Amino acid sequence: MISNIRDILENALASLDIKYDNQIHVERTKRVEFGHFSTNLPLVLTKLLRQPPLKIAEKLSEKIKLPDSIDKIEIKPPGFINFFLSPATLQNFIPEILERNEKYGSSDFGKKQQVLVEFVSANPTGPLTVGHGRQAVLGDTIARILEWNGYKVEREYYYNDAGRQMRILGESTFVRYRQLLGFDDELGEEHYQGEYIKDIASELVEKYGNKFQDDCDNEIFKNSAEAAVFKDIKATLKKLAIHFDCFYNEKSLYDSGKIESVLKDLKEKNATYEKDGAIWFKGSEFGANSDRVLWKSVADEATYRLPDIAYHITKYMRKYDLIIDVFGADHHGTYPDVIAGLKALGYDIEKIKVVIHQFVTLTQGGQKIKMSTRKATYVTLDELTNEIGKDVVRYFFIMRGANSHLNFDLELAKAEGDENPVFYLQYAHARICSILRKAENRNIEPDSQNLSLLTEPESLNLLNILSEFGEICQLAANSLEPQQIITYLQKMATAFHKLYTEHIVISEDIEITKARLQLIKATKIVLFNGLKLIGISAPERM
Repeated sequence: MISNIRDILENALASLDIKYDNQIHVERTKRVEFGHFSTNLPLVLTKLLRQPPLKIAEKLSEKIKLPDSIDKIEIKPPGFINFFLSPATLQNFIPEILERNEKYGSSDFGKKQQVLVEFVSANPTGPLTVGHGRQAVLGDTIARILEWNGYKVEREYYYNDAGRQMRILGESTFVRYRQLLGFDDELGEEHYQGEYIKDIASELVEKYGNKFQDDCDNEIFKNSAEAAVFKDIKATLKKLAIHFDCFYNEKSLYDSGKIESVLKDLKEKNATYEKDGAIWFKGSEFGANSDRVLWKSVADEATYRLPDIAYHITKYMRKYDLIIDVFGADHHGTYPDVIAGLKALGYDIEKIKVVIHQFVTLTQGGQKIKMSTRKATYVTLDELTNEIGKDVVRYFFIMRGANSHLNFDLELAKAEGDENPVFYLQYAHARICSILRKAENRNIEPDSQNLSLLTEPESLNLLNILSEFGEICQLAANSLEPQQIITYLQKMATAFHKLYTEHIVISEDIEITKARLQLIKATKIVLFNGLKLIGISAPERM
């Protein structure tokens, strides 16, 4: 419809012999009393035509030829033209929704472009925490929305199993192993102290006895811990209906020589220099805030920026059209250095889209729950999911924009009334299913023959919202903001509940009953598609 209104306005401009080369801005209104669509074109043309915007609006309105789909237009100060769709246009969305069914709202907008979405990417040193949970759900939902809009998406988890944290993980497991054998070893301040370390050590004792009691450098401690932790991570993600197509190991970048190659290429581009026993990247020359150390010559090891650059080069080598990185707030000051490194090497950095999410604060009874990964004083993502369920966890993690700090209220998440936004959505779907079952038991078939009877404001408002679903899905894909789907679904559920409250769906008037049944059947389809898009179930009974 937006493109149709643009065509109408372009024809009006042509009839007035006004040349305007830019795309005409048309958007949905937030309140239907101001129409269904609005344009600010008269305001934009003021400078070009040197006339007041209201006068321009009047001239345009005189030349606008309204099709049957548009009921009327109105001019509103300071210079907007508002378009009101005809009831028939809104009513005609019902057959379209019913025909497309589970595909309604989807599109081929992405034209099968290849997209890689990297998210979570936590090192396998312990269970996923609540903080990891936000990134996991955010990344997965972004991937779902892109797939819904015609992109071909791969999900990737990148991790390091060879760094200092992994060495400490192995040491922590060795200490616990020795303790279980009766030795009085103690964990240091830097060691991981969670119960999961004891469980891993216990399995080693059961399998090998005291075979490795004096072999602290044996790889079995790190490798066993890594395997156990990753098994736990994958199980946790599975509970949230999250899967990955690839787990990419940072160590492979060293084994394949990619790290050395990148360092060499940067030197050939004159993008590095040596200082204080280290190799520095000239980040400030390529868009970063300052120069950064890439290689510590004294320690003979890379800083994490170098393998991150090498890893991103593999994404380019794998021919993705779009590269999406979902990071936590702790990456805010570091990812620009990686982007600058890629720019220095001549890669098209416009292909990369970075989504940074802010921290999560878990609260209960108005009190903040303190969390520390190394001290093991934290709530794991697995525990949270077991406590409140997959649907609530997924909803709460994407109900706010990634740029907003998220207060995760456990009491609200556990609530089973309308105050819980997840319950509110699911109950709308279950209520519709209940009404349709009731109609079926009475042998009343929904019918599209009399949709013209749907003229009450509540029905027209709901129809208008249903017609918007595809646009919202594309907006969410373009902006990588899943919360737009959440906001939309809440608006739709509110409109349905309003209709249900104000009008009896199954009434003595059989014709209006059949029309309203078709309306709520269409609403059920859109609710189901929207909930599936964000990974939340749509129960038929509650």
